[in-house]
Amino acid sequence: MLRVASIGECMIELSETAGGGGDMHRTFGGDTLNTAVYLARTLHETAPGTPAEVHYVTALGDDPFSDEMLAAWQAEGLKTDQVFRLPGRLPGLYIIRTDTRGERSFHYWRNAAAAREICRPEQAEVLTTALAGFDLVYLSGITLGILDAESRQRLYGLLATLKQGGCRIAFDTNYRPRLWESREEAQEAVTQVLGLAALALPTFEDDAALFGDASPEATIERLFSLGVEEVVVKCGAEPCVIARRRGITRVEGERVEKPVDTTAAGDSFNGAYLAARLAGAEPEDAAAAGHRLAARVIATKGAIIPA
Repeated sequence: MLRVASIGECMIELSETAGGGGDMHRTFGGDTLNTAVYLARTLHETAPGTPAEVHYVTALGDDPFSDEMLAAWQAEGLKTDQVFRLPGRLPGLYIIRTDTRGERSFHYWRNAAAAREICRPEQAEVLTTALAGFDLVYLSGITLGILDAESRQRLYGLLATLKQGGCRIAFDTNYRPRLWESREEAQEAVTQVLGLAALALPTFEDDAALFGDASPEATIERLFSLGVEEVVVKCGAEPCVIARRRGITRVEGERVEKPVDTTAAGDSFNGAYLAARLAGAEPEDAAAAGHRLAARVIATKGAIIPA
């Protein structure tokens, strides 16, 4: 039985409808949730005979919107036994606006979101036991950014314990400056987790902004120096760069003539890549699968496309 967990935050997503006028379409999304959904879907397609569980780890409130989220995740086949329900709390919310090129901008209401409580002492203790023996745990810089300093320290301890038990840690930098007090705080937190990660899936634009990397090769060199074994640097419309100790390769993406919405392009790539690697594919084939799914996602409005 393959067991995978994705740790992070899911929010209520509002996006403007095609007719404009202030009308909104409501769904939900979040980088680690998007990746978990696409990982579960792709793993089911690529390895249908392989017993596998994909767990989503977060905190929600006891409100109707949280109930709807939980039901939707379960309908996707995600395991939700490690979703903490916090009385009186609510999920965060964001609104997506897209321009004529499909590029998106986000506006957030998340300061009091329940997901910020994922690694409070009692939850961290439960997770340390519950995730023991998992094959892979995935998280992102957004997971780190929503936590306070003490909760981040507990998360580092959790990840270190899981790594010692044989679990592989996968990480995407996903640097969002508004989540951090300073660039230096983000650098320290991201570096802490990369020091525990076996697999990194950064976007070059994020790592250039956070660490000043001059090229994908510079990103790879920095991550290798921290002990990361496998690196996939996503480069937007350019080929992604895959690096393992034995060398570097590049994999072309699939061109989309008229992108509709680039939301979750990287998240979907990550989900398909991880699913393919868990199913035994080589990194180059896994990256091709990631590009194919990302191309479908950006041709559809919203973070999670219809199954």
